[in-house]
Amino acid sequence: MKAKILIVDDDLDLVELLRLVLTESGYATQAAVTGAEALKKARRMPPDLVLLDLILPDLNGFNVCTALRLDPATATIPIIMMTVVPGEIPRLAGIETGADAYLNKPFSIDGLVALVNDLFHGTGSSPTAFESTQTLVASASLPLASNRQGITAG
Repeated sequence: MKAKILIVDDDLDLVELLRLVLTESGYATQAAVTGAEALKKARRMPPDLVLLDLILPDLNGFNVCTALRLDPATATIPIIMMTVVPGEIPRLAGIETGADAYLNKPFSIDGLVALVNDLFHGTGSSPTAFESTQTLVASASLPLASNRQGITAG
């Protein structure tokens, strides 16, 4: 059975890009454009991973992350928080609210896929697996592999 990834972002272009790339990589995806929609979908059919934007039109990513961690049905789902908000304070707040990794946009799509693959196929069942690849992804204004035609998430 394919691992399920819930993509939560109000940038529809990014959602479609992530859906395409993750589907090509063998994952099942679903999307939500608001925090409330994300919580509803996560509670109805818990995903195996949540990619969560910090800035959403209703609840922010910190609120969504906290709500997921407080619900026993979703408390252990790995969460990768994504944002354009710069600085150390939002990253620390994301980790404190329960995110397993924090990515600054723009990030390398290949780096994100490597992080997700490590989670599901490597040692990725623990936060240390996220930490081992987080540097690759977080530092990533790296060019993408040629098969991605230079598209970056933003």
